[in-house]
Amino acid sequence: MKKLVVIGVGAQGSTIARRMDENPQVSEIVCADYDLDAAEKLSRSLTKASAVRLDAGDLEAVIRAVQGCDLIVNGLPLEYDLILMEAALSVNASYLDMAGPMEKIGFVESYQLIFSKWHEKFQEKGLTALVGCGSSPGLANIIAREAVEKVDSCDHIGIYIYEGLWARKFTPFWWSPQVAFGDMAYRTFRCEDGRIIADKPFSRPRMMTFRGVDHPVRMVDHEHDEPVTMGLLAETELKGVKNVEFKYGGPHVELSEALYNMGLLGSDPVPVNGAQIVPMELVLKLCPPAPRFPDEIEDILKEGLILEEGAFLVRVEGRRADKPARIDCYVNAPGLEEAFRRSGLSHEAYLTGQCAAVFVNMMVDDVFSRRGLFVPEQLPSDARRFCFRQLAELGITVDEIIESSLA
Repeated sequence: MKKLVVIGVGAQGSTIARRMDENPQVSEIVCADYDLDAAEKLSRSLTKASAVRLDAGDLEAVIRAVQGCDLIVNGLPLEYDLILMEAALSVNASYLDMAGPMEKIGFVESYQLIFSKWHEKFQEKGLTALVGCGSSPGLANIIAREAVEKVDSCDHIGIYIYEGLWARKFTPFWWSPQVAFGDMAYRTFRCEDGRIIADKPFSRPRMMTFRGVDHPVRMVDHEHDEPVTMGLLAETELKGVKNVEFKYGGPHVELSEALYNMGLLGSDPVPVNGAQIVPMELVLKLCPPAPRFPDEIEDILKEGLILEEGAFLVRVEGRRADKPARIDCYVNAPGLEEAFRRSGLSHEAYLTGQCAAVFVNMMVDDVFSRRGLFVPEQLPSDARRFCFRQLAELGITVDEIIESSLA
């Protein structure tokens, strides 16, 4: 029996807590958040839970709050990752988050640090840490690893996510606008010819076609974990892959690119009629918040959707039996209306939260118990199969299309 602390009880954190409440291997869940009302509301809906107010930026406060726990689940933004990892080590707890750290030293350098220093710290303590365990990163990584295992050598991995949802009620993002705009305005990363390269935001636009979408879609490079982790682990886990890219598309990307090109996602003050205005702060002040509660999502659905389409594709290209081969893996997941019917969540929260919950289940059930710090593409085949089976029970499946040359 295990005691869990879920820190950050937004859409993803609350989904994980609800799923863990159903797991017989979990004896206790502590719901921790700066917003005590949110933590208490969630805990009252569960059978094994209690609530605590927590400032996750205060390491000593976190250590006090997580005493006696077996696993810390981090549902907070990236800047809290290393604090919560330090707390986990202090109380001899394992750890899981949904995206890797972004420290001032740089995104690539942050991952190099956790793959060396932090891996050793968890390994020495006999603990397990899993980093980047949501839908993407997370599910995308284990799909890529599964496909790579089917080729003899790998040249290219592409992760392509198109979110084409237009609602009549203006809803620019289904997750935190602050996180979304920050990610959009940050430099992009790709692995090219075996080197990790940084580039400007919205770089390398390309029109792409996807199964189930009857028109070409404009996709751009976007800051994401996968090209970094897969580039760093190319030789040990991914059969020497030389090129890895992550591209994003949809109305929220187009909106963000327009604002970026106008300078409205900048963080430096600009003079306006005698005042100093920070453009990003103004945009965030005026941007509607992401729908968080069921009644907010229900209002959007009642007002109506104009269009709901999308694609989540992981593409692996390489050679098999000395012939070119391509493996396309499409993720099937509930759309907004179905996700809301199933769980009262948005499509975004459902996919990311349920994926994260499956990774947590994998740790709670000791399916994966190697000591040290890992990312999902390092999971062995039995752990990957566990994730795919559990996700299928939640309506999240993967279609694999293998194309190879007969010549």
